[in-house]
Amino acid sequence: MSPARRPQPVPPGPGQESVWDYPRPPALVRSERLVEVRLSDDGPLLATTRRAWRVLETSHPPTWYVPREDVADGVLALSDAPATTCEWKGRATYWDVAEPGGRGEPRRAAAWSYEDPTTRFRDLAGAIAFTPSQVVATVDGERVRPQEGGFYGGWVTDDVVGPFKGGPGTWGW
Repeated sequence: MSPARRPQPVPPGPGQESVWDYPRPPALVRSERLVEVRLSDDGPLLATTRRAWRVLETSHPPTWYVPREDVADGVLALSDAPATTCEWKGRATYWDVAEPGGRGEPRRAAAWSYEDPTTRFRDLAGAIAFTPSQVVATVDGERVRPQEGGFYGGWVTDDVVGPFKGGPGTWGW
């Protein structure tokens, strides 16, 4: 089996970033953009912040992290999903996510955090990343689309161009 060929990056337009210009190892970048998270279009806010972190890594749409104090009380419950390890950030802890007040069925492992991240990512300690395939997330009012493939938690918005790693045939990039 031959390795997958690196695809040709899409040239970014005005106001866009190419994920192929992101670094490896990844960078941690603060954002003042408005990030909001709900379980459904008309559901209550689970999280809202203008203090999010973005993790930027070559070939991946950004993964957004919300400071724990900007997540509503009662939204997170420690998940029984097994921990995973990121070569850059360390051991991930998974969280089940429910509406405040326990309304509705929780979404299993719909968020994760790095409670004790590596030195390079220590600013992420306790911040929450929501899986965009399991929540309704927006950035400055634009609805986030999940990164294809289900393994990575990247947030696809119109200001980020790929192609993105994660879908079929992209493992060897």
